[in-house]
Amino acid sequence: MNVFLIDADNLSASAWVDEAFRVLEESEGVMPVRRAYGSAENLKGLADVLRVWAVRPFVNLSLTKNTTDIALAVDAMEFACQTPAPKLVVIGSGDADFVPLVVRLRERGIRMVCVSERGKMGREAVSAYDRVILVGPEQALHEAQLAGTPLAPVLEAPVGRRGVARKTAAKKVPAVKAPAAKTPVKKVVAKKVVTRTPTVKKTPVRKTVANENAPATVTADGAANPSHTVDVAAILQAVPALQSGQPQPLAVVAKALLDAKLRGKNLTSTKVLKKFPQHFALLPPEKPRTVTYTPPQDLA
Repeated sequence: MNVFLIDADNLSASAWVDEAFRVLEESEGVMPVRRAYGSAENLKGLADVLRVWAVRPFVNLSLTKNTTDIALAVDAMEFACQTPAPKLVVIGSGDADFVPLVVRLRERGIRMVCVSERGKMGREAVSAYDRVILVGPEQALHEAQLAGTPLAPVLEAPVGRRGVARKTAAKKVPAVKAPAAKTPVKKVVAKKVVTRTPTVKKTPVRKTVANENAPATVTADGAANPSHTVDVAAILQAVPALQSGQPQPLAVVAKALLDAKLRGKNLTSTKVLKKFPQHFALLPPEKPRTVTYTPPQDLA
């Protein structure tokens, strides 16, 4: 049995969770046990991808202290004590707090794999795992360093390798700004000026009948909004990868439509795409996981 436990407060982007599942299925096989732990807000943001991959969400207790790591660790130890124990446990987090858990499960003969976003992988945790899988754009670490974030370089650990070279990142000391001298402000008493506003005649407003053939517009809650037009061109602009004609993950397309404000949180991406059945194919029909774009010239 393979187990995938996701720290949704750390691995919190829908696109990267979808990428993690695809990489794991290709290299490690099917993950029968799939769970995600996190705050209600973070789990709500991952609702689409968790539904696509049939992941069970576990919401934290509403306490002043974050309990995600402990909840994940407790369930991992419970799985390890079962008979038979899992052959593989995947931790979806780059947090170094999980190192004691990883070492203990590895001592029990369980193969340990980590999936982390680039730039979030703790360098102290790399050598504890049998394998480390980094998801996200390749340039994420470089961009973070250009922005001034002191991140340590991360090395991906191959299967079976224990020793990984470590590098120490120099800490940046923020500059302290001297308080600016206060300038005394003189109070000026303004004179009251009374002006008469000329009477303006009201002009009757003509009612305009909306064109039924005009493209639909959608806001975050599904109401009309003239600033965001939902049509095939707008969808292709939000998700350029669809123009390749290759199937694209539905979770990635859903997040792109939400970021482009072409749908709201109360409007699913499938409802938006099903408005254009001649251009977008959702497969499989019962529980769609991919979206394929068909150009107009290919239509029969």
